[in-house]
Amino acid sequence: MFTIGIYLKAVIIAIVEGLSEFIPISSTGHMILVGDLIQFTGEKAATFEIFIQLGAILAVVVIYWEKFTGLIPVKRAEDSWTQAVFFNRSYPTNLQILVAIVPFLIVGFFAHKYIKLYLFNPVTVAIGLIVGGILMIVVEKLPLTFKAKKLDQISLKQAFLVGLGQCAAVWPGMSRSGSTMITGLLVGVKHKPVADFSFIIAVPVMCAAVGYDLLKSYHLLEPTDIPYFALGFLVSFLVGWASVKWFLKVLTTIKLIPFGIYRIILGVFSLWFFS
Repeated sequence: MFTIGIYLKAVIIAIVEGLSEFIPISSTGHMILVGDLIQFTGEKAATFEIFIQLGAILAVVVIYWEKFTGLIPVKRAEDSWTQAVFFNRSYPTNLQILVAIVPFLIVGFFAHKYIKLYLFNPVTVAIGLIVGGILMIVVEKLPLTFKAKKLDQISLKQAFLVGLGQCAAVWPGMSRSGSTMITGLLVGVKHKPVADFSFIIAVPVMCAAVGYDLLKSYHLLEPTDIPYFALGFLVSFLVGWASVKWFLKVLTTIKLIPFGIYRIILGVFSLWFFS
């Protein structure tokens, strides 16, 4: 069953995941479109696509290693345990991360079944790409005022609002990073800090989502799946690491408009091609 064809498809999908997971163009949307194009579909393909997200997650953990280790509670003599756990001396704080991820976890938990059933198809993805692309261009054209120009200036209210905006990403094609960045800009967080915050809160959100999906689908896996799953994980990690580094480097210069234009073009093409 597993010929060179499946390994090639696994590498292609893993490259797509690594490139698009943290760039605001929707990794889920791209994997659905590319998967349909190369005939990499079905329950096991879906499980593979879920699993390789762990590679992209690991890439972010490596890049932001100091931030994540700073989230580990360390109780000092003058601190209470509440202060040590929620108001740790690192930014973002655990409390900021918590208020940012809870809305998405709640919406994702209750809507999961319907999202998988009704929204995982090329047409809905194309709609999400177009709508998200238009929003990016519109937001970038607004006369915005930024109160938070650094990561440590993001307020608890801004963190919560960014988390609410993240809920739009339950629609495949909208993009989790795109939704958080659009919302962050609207509530006064500059491009670089909102991107940093978006990537950091992605780790617990994605771990929860991936863990939940894998628990429901692990029974589909067989020992013979291990090689191409491992290959996909590795490719996703390496490409994801390079993708995040590149995006953070160019974001302050090119901002979101080029990504919005790309999304609209891809969305329109997809509507034509898959309709």
